[in-house]
Amino acid sequence: MRALYTVIIFVFCFGSSVLAQDNELLLAKQYNANGEPQKALEIYQKLYKQNNENYYSVYVNTLLNLKKFDEAESITKKLIRRHPDDHQYAIMMGNIYTQEGNMSKADAIYDDLIKSLPADQGEISALASQFYQSANIDYAIKIFQQGRKLLKNDNAFTYELINLYRFKRDKVSLTDEYLNFLPQNPNFINQAENAFSNVYEGGADYDMLKSALLRRIQKDPQQTIYADLLTWQYLQQKEFDLALNQALALSRRQNDDGNSIYDLCRTFIANEAYDEAIRGYEYIISKGKTTPLYIPSKIELINTKNLKVTSGKYLPEDLMGLEKDYNDLLTEFGRNSSTAFAMQKLANLQAFKLHKLKDAQKLLEDVTKLSDIKPTLLADCKLDLGDIYLLNNQPWEATLLYSQVEKDFPATAIGQDAVFRNAKMAYYTGDFTWAKGQLDVLKVATSQLIANDALNLLLLIQDNLAADSSGAALKMYARADLQIFAQNPEKAVMILDSIGKRFPNNALDDDIMMSKSRILIQQKDYAAAVPLLKKIVEEHPADLWADDAVFMLGDIYENRLNDKTTAKTYYQKIITDYPGSLWINEARKRFRLLRGDKTDAS
Repeated sequence: MRALYTVIIFVFCFGSSVLAQDNELLLAKQYNANGEPQKALEIYQKLYKQNNENYYSVYVNTLLNLKKFDEAESITKKLIRRHPDDHQYAIMMGNIYTQEGNMSKADAIYDDLIKSLPADQGEISALASQFYQSANIDYAIKIFQQGRKLLKNDNAFTYELINLYRFKRDKVSLTDEYLNFLPQNPNFINQAENAFSNVYEGGADYDMLKSALLRRIQKDPQQTIYADLLTWQYLQQKEFDLALNQALALSRRQNDDGNSIYDLCRTFIANEAYDEAIRGYEYIISKGKTTPLYIPSKIELINTKNLKVTSGKYLPEDLMGLEKDYNDLLTEFGRNSSTAFAMQKLANLQAFKLHKLKDAQKLLEDVTKLSDIKPTLLADCKLDLGDIYLLNNQPWEATLLYSQVEKDFPATAIGQDAVFRNAKMAYYTGDFTWAKGQLDVLKVATSQLIANDALNLLLLIQDNLAADSSGAALKMYARADLQIFAQNPEKAVMILDSIGKRFPNNALDDDIMMSKSRILIQQKDYAAAVPLLKKIVEEHPADLWADDAVFMLGDIYENRLNDKTTAKTYYQKIITDYPGSLWINEARKRFRLLRGDKTDAS
């Protein structure tokens, strides 16, 4: 019984002691937070003397904060003598000397640790980890480098060194480490590319990578990972011609089926490098009809020529040449499910560029009758056919097709697109009440793009019907909008210019300016669009299109007029003046990139 009583007393006293120490620790932290480090030190000193080593770390760090180097040195030396094999105290002593400004003594301690390092992978990792935890990255790296020598293994500690070089943003060492690592681990190439893009800061860094790769390719020309990485490097520098040349050389050497070139062409198209994409597709086609990518490349070649022509200034004969290319392809391969995508492209070219509405309608009607066509492609073709029915003054047929797609693809992006096209058709034809009902549902669509467009159109209708309940001016504006959709800019401008004359007190001033701006942008006349957009911002800063105009100005200055400084001011204006804008996240991202912000290496 007496023994049990003794145990209870011991537990009670020990628990009380721990509780008291916890309270004192909280009090010390409060003193530090209040800017009273001396009072905190007195508590830590008391706890250290009571329980010695458990409170060493907080005690010595408080001494260092108060620049009491002699005291910190004294207690650390005692612990080094007491625990000669525990390197944390030696590392702390080096840290004390460093803060004192005595770098030679600190380096001597660290160098002794490196010299006495055993050829044991676990101990090497543990010591490097202790240096890392004490924020001494350079010596953590030295430990791993010495460890490689001791273990006689140049591939040891690769992951650890890569992470340390990324943390330190040591571009040269990170590059060399990855280039040594990748030949045996090619699946990590995407990780390497992401790491490089995070730490590289400009052309000089990519040139350093290029030089390193060319040296290694010259030394080991059979190592394809370096050639792949060199292609990526050229892409980052937007040297698309060199990227393609490098990729073509590798493809010829490997005598492959051109898959890598096909994927590369998609990157070229995304960067509007149409000439390089065309050359890439022509290379795949030259490999012969028996290759699996022959037909897809034939189709994509014409599509890329389409993009090249229609993205710039073009002549009628350019469009006629494209039409001939599509028809030649359909003659060669027939009109079937494999060429349905090309038929859809040809129909859109005929409808919106050549204005051959009957030919386009017939072609898409043929597509919808094909068997074995993919459901999503069939739905896309039905939506496009509905648009052509609308332009051909057949709204009933158009709404039937839109409704079919909506029914076949409920609660999906393509189904919501069908609902939106139905709503726009109602708007074009002046049925604003029905259009509003559909748009009110779509403003919370899962597709952000459709939700944004639906909300803008809904606000356009609501604002103008509030100003004129008859909607007469809005109906005229909707007719102009339909002509813009049909890519008849001259007719659209004629109608837009007539609205003010027929309805002098209309509320469509900013809407008309926005429509004219979009026509000019469609025609690639960016310099002429800028004054109209600026006028919207200046004269209608609180109206529907103000934030759109600001963002469009930023985009034009950044990507079309190559004036990054001005672009940055417009993106910042979205952030400061229009925090509720739908463009806020994209504007913030672009502003940070233009400001030169770097994402953390992951």
